[in-house]
Amino acid sequence: MIWIEVAVFIACISVGARLGGIGLGAVAGIGLFVFVFVFGLPPGGPPGVVIGMIIAVITAIATMQAGGGLDYLVAGAARVMHRHPRYITFIAPILTWLLVLASGTTHVIYALLPIISEVSERADVRPERPLSISVVAGFQGVRASPISAATVAVFGFLAPMGVTLPQLLAITIPSTFVAVLAGALSVAWRGAPLSQDPEFQRRLATGLVAPSKSAPTLDGRALRNARGSTLLFAAGVALVVLIGAVPSLRPVYDLPSTAVIESDQVPMGAAIMIVMLAVAGLTMIFFQASPKAALQGSIMTSGVSAIICIVGVSWLGSSFFEGNRALIVDGVSVVVRDHPWTFAVGLFLLTTLLFSAAAAVVILVPVGVALGMPASLLIASYPASSANFFLPTYGTLLAAVSFDRTGTTRIGRYLFDHSFMLPGLVATVTAVLVALAIGTVLLP
Repeated sequence: MIWIEVAVFIACISVGARLGGIGLGAVAGIGLFVFVFVFGLPPGGPPGVVIGMIIAVITAIATMQAGGGLDYLVAGAARVMHRHPRYITFIAPILTWLLVLASGTTHVIYALLPIISEVSERADVRPERPLSISVVAGFQGVRASPISAATVAVFGFLAPMGVTLPQLLAITIPSTFVAVLAGALSVAWRGAPLSQDPEFQRRLATGLVAPSKSAPTLDGRALRNARGSTLLFAAGVALVVLIGAVPSLRPVYDLPSTAVIESDQVPMGAAIMIVMLAVAGLTMIFFQASPKAALQGSIMTSGVSAIICIVGVSWLGSSFFEGNRALIVDGVSVVVRDHPWTFAVGLFLLTTLLFSAAAAVVILVPVGVALGMPASLLIASYPASSANFFLPTYGTLLAAVSFDRTGTTRIGRYLFDHSFMLPGLVATVTAVLVALAIGTVLLP
């Protein structure tokens, strides 16, 4: 019976991923209906606290975007790249990593990609080099960001094991940064110089090269609001990290005698939600971030889509796991105990299949916790969820190909021979190994 259930699970994910957008979460609901009403599996449930934290964080980011904060960050990155064009292959991914770390979303790089392509072309640097590793750096930045959906999900499962947010970040931030540098080195001398690339010369000769887009500019009141919203959001992130580092900062309240919870201290998940929602409200009041603009912005639209997908897929996975808990734990535990690295491989493959690191984390990390895997190994496996590059169907990959008007950044003829495969694999493997080394020291 379990193989029939697996077939239903895979079929729902495959069809949903093909539909794209909220289709993944909606089609997962079909599988959930079959599991519960046809196969009689327990309903399970989506991770409520994790979903709540993601909603609060996305609201804060979307409000910062409405206040001009993301444009401000992108404009600063563009100035740095224009000053040192010859080193664009290293500067661009580092800036991308920093921006994604600060914003918690890869969507910020859509504005950076045309700038990277333009600077590369003017410096006679093959745009494929910085564009490919910058897209990969965006995925690594999500793993390092304390307010990304995937990191919030991981922390939600690790907190009961005694892992603090600073401990998690002390592993993910340096490991992903080293991974970005390794990925940049892997493509630093890739391909012929732009002036010698036959495809670019063909596009020049036929007039296919279109004018590049200019970087975003801000001035006057818009600049003040952009700076303020960015600083306020950064302060909110810093406060979240501080609260995680000093648990005594979380207030203690009077616990009713009828309460079923054991602790009278504000949970870390609730603290994150409160801080992020407060940041969003203050940004609207003091920096003229329009609620309507925040709701209609790309961050909120993508965030809502991600939440629906996470709810549907995680609920489907929860039902399947709860219905087959003993069989899954007994079967997987043998492999993981003998070969712990297989957990990272599973996380990589699941992310590739779901096109969502957060959804993969929500499904697989609870399995690792149930198996009794050490926190250091779970955290070291987390960068393996940077697998969105493996299939050239993710939005940022396709955008990079589109923005490279020289034609050097390619999808490839055989699906897997695309520009992002080499830096993606190098960065992912490096991040996992470095995270494992740091984790064994910090979390013995």
